[in-house]
Amino acid sequence: MTRLELVEQIKQKQSFLCIGLDVDLTKIPTHLLELEDPIFEFNKQIIDATHQLAVAYKPNTAFYEAYGLKGWKSLEKTIDYLNENYPEIFTIADAKRGDIGNTSTMYAKAFFEDLDFDSVTVAPYMGSDSVEPFLAFNNKFTIMLALTSNKGGLDFQGLETEKDTLYKEVLKTSLTWKNNEQLMFVVGATKAEYFKGIRDIVPNHFLLVPGVGAQGGNLHDVCKYGLNDDVGLLINSSRGIIYAGNDENFATTAKEKALELQQEMKEILESK
Repeated sequence: MTRLELVEQIKQKQSFLCIGLDVDLTKIPTHLLELEDPIFEFNKQIIDATHQLAVAYKPNTAFYEAYGLKGWKSLEKTIDYLNENYPEIFTIADAKRGDIGNTSTMYAKAFFEDLDFDSVTVAPYMGSDSVEPFLAFNNKFTIMLALTSNKGGLDFQGLETEKDTLYKEVLKTSLTWKNNEQLMFVVGATKAEYFKGIRDIVPNHFLLVPGVGAQGGNLHDVCKYGLNDDVGLLINSSRGIIYAGNDENFATTAKEKALELQQEMKEILESK
């Protein structure tokens, strides 16, 4: 998928909603557990109910790897289902990979070629040669951790260097890497007050923003400083949508929650 195609989808749907498919078998409706592949069936129903409201889906691979080969098969079936039935949807493998160059190349092949995701999340701690192999794939995006929403996010990201705060140095350095136009960045919604400074460094790149909903992030605060001319935001909600209901109507309930967020986004875009 190209950036232009993503932007066009955002405009058509009046939405920049990303839904996280973080499937925990202890939380899904119990009637699904009787099926051969409850994880895929859960995802399929969520996707079918919400695809007109969302522009992206983000399976966190840990929730699939935890179930071994069966879980990985469920992930494979989920991405195949999305690509075959809703090719306009932007897909994100939330894997947070990053290693020496030849290993990163293999990670990139796994997610970009074998599974055919549009993007993958990566950790930049090992520097340019751990990220650039992901950036070598045409029409694929690498979503780099920048400022995360977890409690310990500032333990390292917030350290002051001689030049600037560390996460800002990471952002600036990444713009010197080959094919950096294919970068996106993870910025947590619970760090909304930092968005203005981040946009000063990366005014045109897309930001993937987790933390709206269950983690307490505020959509309007994020948009105040995070929006750019192409919208430039993918706002992720996982638990707040997919676990909104726990009975046989769970997908309908998820759609209602997704609609609430989409309508907020529509109002924000119209006012912009």
